[in-house]
Order: sequence, then C-alpha cells, then structure tokens
Amino acid sequence: MARDLSELDDESSFSRDGETIDDSGNDGLLHRRSYMKLAGATTAAAALGGTASAAADDYEVIEARGQTIRVGRGDTFENKLIDFTTGESFLIYVEGANSVIRNIGFKGLYRGASFIISINAGQGDILFENIYLGDGATKEGADFVHGPGAVFMHKGSQADLTFRHCNVQGFPNNGFYCSNTPVGGSVRFESCFGKNNGVSTFRCGSEDDEIVNCVAYNDTTDYGRGYGGYIETDGRPVWVWNGGTVTIRDSHFADGPYPYALVAGANGSPGSVDFQSGGYRGTIQRASGSTVSIGSDVSRNPDLSIPDGVPTSPEEAASGSGSTGSSSSGRTDTNDEPDLPNLLLVDGSPSDATRYEFTVSGEVEHSNAKGASIDDGDTIDGSTVQGSVGDWKDAFRYAGELEELTVDGPGSVLINGEAVDPADYGQEKPHVLEVVGSGTPTSYEITVDGAIELASTDEPATEATTVSGTTVQSSVTDETQTVRFSGELTDITVTDGEATVMLDGEQIDPSEYGDQELPPHALVIDGVDTDGPSTYSFEVDGTVVKSTYQDASIDDGDVIDGTTVRGAVYNWIDAYWFDGDIADFRLRGDANVDVQYNARDQ
Repeated sequence: MARDLSELDDESSFSRDGETIDDSGNDGLLHRRSYMKLAGATTAAAALGGTASAAADDYEVIEARGQTIRVGRGDTFENKLIDFTTGESFLIYVEGANSVIRNIGFKGLYRGASFIISINAGQGDILFENIYLGDGATKEGADFVHGPGAVFMHKGSQADLTFRHCNVQGFPNNGFYCSNTPVGGSVRFESCFGKNNGVSTFRCGSEDDEIVNCVAYNDTTDYGRGYGGYIETDGRPVWVWNGGTVTIRDSHFADGPYPYALVAGANGSPGSVDFQSGGYRGTIQRASGSTVSIGSDVSRNPDLSIPDGVPTSPEEAASGSGSTGSSSSGRTDTNDEPDLPNLLLVDGSPSDATRYEFTVSGEVEHSNAKGASIDDGDTIDGSTVQGSVGDWKDAFRYAGELEELTVDGPGSVLINGEAVDPADYGQEKPHVLEVVGSGTPTSYEITVDGAIELASTDEPATEATTVSGTTVQSSVTDETQTVRFSGELTDITVTDGEATVMLDGEQIDPSEYGDQELPPHALVIDGVDTDGPSTYSFEVDGTVVKSTYQDASIDDGDVIDGTTVRGAVYNWIDAYWFDGDIADFRLRGDANVDVQYNARDQ
C-alpha cells in the first residue's frame, strides 16, 4: 500500500554496497569509490573511444559499459544513442553550466543501480533537449528502497536547468528528481512527457521553477519494468516541495492507483503551486502548510496526448527528428490552420453538465486551444458537432459562419473570444422527429438527452400526451405528430400498433435506439464525508455496469474486468448496477457502502 507522505524519504541519501552516500557534501550522487569502479574515460570525447559501434548517418551508437560521461562548462554532448541492451550502466554527469545535452536516446531496459543523468553545476544555464528515456528501468540489482531513477539534481547545484522535449517512462525512483533546493538555481520543463514513474515524474520546488506544456500520468502500480517482489504504489505525476511557488501552465496530469494527480509538500516541508491552465484527473494533496492555487483555465478533463516535439523512440531522439528546435510557450493548438480561422469555445460549469450542438457552413475540427480538452465522446458529423462539458472546456476551429447553436445547461459559448447568445443562431431545438400513424391506435415514448417539445398543429387530447423534461409520451392513429428537440435521440419505443418514425426527414428503426435493460440491484460506495481516499474491489456472479445512481460519478480509473470491479473514492460517490449476488467485497478506507436490491422498483 502507499505510504503516508510524512514517511516519504527525500532521497538525499541512500545505501549501496554497504556504504551510505550523502548528497550534502561534494561527492554528489555517487560516492568516489563508485566512480573509480566505473570503467571508461572521464570526458565525453575519451569515453567514445573503443565503445562506439557502427553508427547511423546522423548519430553515434555507444554501448553501455559502465562509462561516466562528464559534461563540463561550455561543453555540448549530442546525437548519441546509448545502448542499454548490454545490461550495464551509463552515467552522464553534468558538472559545468552553459552546456547543452541534446538529441540523446537511451535504448533498452536500464539495469543500473543509480540515476542516468546527474547534475551538479555552478551558475549558468544548462539545456537538456530531445532526450528519450522511455524504455524504463528495472529494480533488480538495486539494493536501496526505490531503485534507479532517470534524472537527478544535486543539492549544491546552482545552474538554471531547462528540460525540453524529454520522454521519461517506467523509472521506479522518479523521472525528474529536482526538488533538492538549489542555491540560486531553477528548473523549467517545456513540452515534456512522463508516464508510470514511481515516486514522481516532475519533482521540483524552487520559486523560479516552471512546468509548461507538459503531460504526466500513471496507469499502473508496477513502476519500473522487469523486476519482481517489490511493488511501488506511490507514483505522483507532480510533487512540489522544499522551496517557493512552482508555476504550472498548459499542462495535464492524471492519477493512477495512487489517487493523487499533484502533491504539494511532505516531511514537514510545505510546497506551493500556482496551477494556471491545463487539466488534471484525480486528487490534489496538500500537506501541512502547503498551498495550491487552481486557475479558472484548469479543467478536470486532461488531454494526455504526448506534446508535440517529444521523441517516441531512442532513434528519433538521437537523430534529432523528434525536436522542433524551438521553445514552446504553451500547448500547441493542433488545428490552428489559416483555413480554419474561427474558434468556438464551450466553457463548462462545475454546477452541472452542459450539452451543446452547433452547425457551421464550412469545415470544423477539434482544437485544444485555450486549455480545452479533446474528448472522443464529442462527435463531428460533417459540419455539425455534438458534445458535452462539465467542469472543463471544449474547443473547435471552423471555417465559414456559425448557422445553428443549441446549449442545454449552465455552460457558455465564445466565438473568437466573444460570448454569444445561442438564441441568435437558428432553432432552439434543431431536430425534428415525426411519428406517422398507420390507421390503428399506436402508443409511443420518445426520450432525448436535451430539451424536447410537442410541435404538432394537430395535437392529440391532453390526457393522451405527457411531456416531462426530456420525454414525450403520446399516441397516434392516422395522423402525424411532430416533436422538436435538442441533443441526441436516446430512446424511442413504439407499442400497441405500428407507426413510421422520421428523424430530420429520414426514416429510422426505433429498435436501434435505447439501451438494453440494466441490472436491477445497486451498489453505492460513498466517500464524500471521509477523511481520506478509500479503495475497493468486489466480484459479482452476474453482470455489473457503472452507474450515475444517487449522483455518482463515472471514472475511467475504475476498472471492470468481467465480473470483478476495482476502484477508489475520495470526496465523491461511485455506484454500480448489478444482478445476481455479490461473491466478494473488500474495502480499504472509511467509505460507506450501501447495497440496494431491486433499487429500480423503489
């Protein structure tokens, strides 16, 4: 299980080969004896001698044999592919500022005992650009608690570090370990990507530190690949402590089994975060004395795609083909094309869901401008878009004019930065559904996920028609009844006769609309009034599906595997419909659990 934050080690010292290695002195991450044991040259140029294999045209391949590459002041180390398939270690030790480490790809599972890149430099700038560390590491052979990590900044380092277009995945002991308070130094992450790193991916704390246009998330508890007998459970996308306020812009994070997307503070050292724009899924944890400011441009629906320019293979990194060669000041709008000059932004509200639909006269595409998310559930059919937002934003770039706009809910719509009134654009309820009688009395029921109204001029008797929120119930004999609605048609049922149903001028089959009958019983896990997160698992001997029963949320992090369910709650409710019996149930935490049999009949 995950340890409490108060117990977390700051990793400033660890033990290997029976020695304690303390980073408070000048020896740095590796003890001098460990340096002496490494076979290889002490400069980048000398280290290449005798280790380089036949190289590609645009980069050199170096087989890992325990070398230490020292990068001094003003040096550049670039266009190298480091081959870890040898099973041995490799260290880039950056001891001088005004240096550049660029276009470096690390290929294969790392089996070393320490970090791969270590920084301990004086004042000046250091650029790490286009680095691939995505093949991960194993904990086998490491005899200290977390195992090996990717990047480490020493306490005494005074340099200002920039990490741009870096890909770090699968390291059990931090992706970027940069929270040791520097003496006048800082760290900035630009367009970097991290996944499934133990302890944390982005770890920092200086008041000048920034995380810009970055993505990190976890979807496993097995941090570090290939090792056995040790399961790390506390992987945080972001961990801030030991310094001033860290600024986060246009960045997106998501939790995993460890239910925190961002953690501020630990071990008596508070952390401060100004999260200005982007998105996150999960919980934000604030240790004692810590502060986290969440801006209005931060959504709860993160875009977890890899930022532009990040290399996705060691060869791509080594050749430089993954880098754009320029700094990014924010998440790229992937649809910012001259032929799509207009931007429509749907700004959701935390108070309730908002359903929207619009039609334009030209082409339309998804956009992630202004911190908007891109959701596969939002559909584009020709020039018509349908979607929904909660406490986040959706955006679309389009050509031509906005012809129709319907909004159901508290959200607002902006066109090129200006708020608009949906009533100024087309019909309030743009869809038309007609039920054509066949000469015999026929009953029907129509349900939509927007708003609906009966629009027929020849209306039936009042007692035969029910309009309630999103549903119309009525009957026809030989007449035609018409309803107008917004949103999508979710269910139509025709009984006691026959009728032809037309949707927006085309005949449809009513049997193709509506869900199958859901299971009758409800299981509710309520974590709203608890002091901390609760995890649960259960198994039924029938079917089980997620539910919004009793205002429960539906979270992609909750997993249904056949008839077995695993999930977590904290300040929210999870619910499930099921049939049969509950064969097994386990709960860790203080959540309230309620089983309601035949809940649909209550």
